[in-house]
Amino acid sequence: MTAKLHEKLPPTTIPVVEGDMATATAAGAGSYALVVLVYNTISNLLTQGEQVECFRNAARHLRPGGLFVVELWVPQVARMAPGMNVAPMTFGDGHLVLDSYDLATQRCVSHHYRPLGDGRATYGTGTFRYVWPSELDLMAELAGLGLQSRWADWDGSPFTSASPSHVSVWCKPA
Repeated sequence: MTAKLHEKLPPTTIPVVEGDMATATAAGAGSYALVVLVYNTISNLLTQGEQVECFRNAARHLRPGGLFVVELWVPQVARMAPGMNVAPMTFGDGHLVLDSYDLATQRCVSHHYRPLGDGRATYGTGTFRYVWPSELDLMAELAGLGLQSRWADWDGSPFTSASPSHVSVWCKPA
């Protein structure tokens, strides 16, 4: 990803730090106006403790009044049939995704199937720790951040109980 960024912008334009988002430190920590995690990134941290540390790390990098923005999917457990632990996520455009949930650990495994056109299909998985918006709010509070706003998507549409995703913004007190 860093190489792709540097194909578009010189390395001096946007400083890049490679490392664990829960522990890495960027130069100028404590002086940033914005920290952003997009496209479900926080769910790649597989424990609640790691996710809490990510919030604390974001807060360490923010200046007073700075914002921490997270874009994240909302677990679709309501799609599961009673007694099942699998829910359909995506079907179309030659891509089938089924999510299997472990409600005790809040782990989700996404099973991706793509037809090859000859009767065979490719198969791959991704494992995530899902986290509810209210749990994120508590993580933010533990890190000293307060919820400023939450939308269903980047277009600013209202977040509801039926929203499949959210964009949440927390602020470090001035």
